[in-house]
Amino acid sequence: MARVPAGVVVISARTENGYRGLTASSLVSISIDPPMVLVGLEREAATRAAVAEGKAFNVNVLTRSQEFIADRFAGRAPAIDPTWEGVPHRLGANGIPLIEGCAAWLECRLVEIHPAGDHDVCVGEVTSASAGSGDPLILWDRAFWTLR
Repeated sequence: MARVPAGVVVISARTENGYRGLTASSLVSISIDPPMVLVGLEREAATRAAVAEGKAFNVNVLTRSQEFIADRFAGRAPAIDPTWEGVPHRLGANGIPLIEGCAAWLECRLVEIHPAGDHDVCVGEVTSASAGSGDPLILWDRAFWTLR
């Protein structure tokens, strides 16, 4: 599967103790009406628990210039604290972080969760979407790429 190119996103969620986030490359658009997406989240991840608990999540579509953010949320760089200090962000209408400088953002209401091996497939209805700018960050062959 490393040979299948994928966009890189950070899934963000909120708990009563702060915010959670993780880097993912499994975002799929599954419906136009209503607008819906799915993302695979590791079952044991704190972000997956926050999505299930809060019944909502946001999708931050990273740009090439945000490779360090992708690494941080993937656990390959300094950890993110629950206040997201040091991560430029604003809160969406749902109170969940939207990372500044992304190519696009989606705010989602969790519709359902389906078990899938060691991950869960989380289906969300998009309640708000906006576009940013910049070339998207792509994961291919275990390395980051861009379209240009």
